Amino acid sequence: MPSRNRRVTLDGQLLGYWEREAARLDSLAAAARFAWQRRRLARKAETARAKAATSREREAARGNAPGSIET
Repeated sequence: MPSRNRRVTLDGQLLGYWEREAARLDSLAAAARFAWQRRRLARKAETARAKAATSREREAARGNAPGSIET
């Protein structure tokens, strides 16, 4: 059992969520039948990556880089 627990913040949770959502949208875009569907899904994936970047910056400013452990 580790002696230090990871502190989970809302931004940390959102970071994981938006990264997973971007990956999901990318896979849907790759499988889309029509070009307009691919473009729309690609735009949504880019928006999700931008939201993840915002949460990543907030976590870094807080001193909680992804993978860091705090007491």
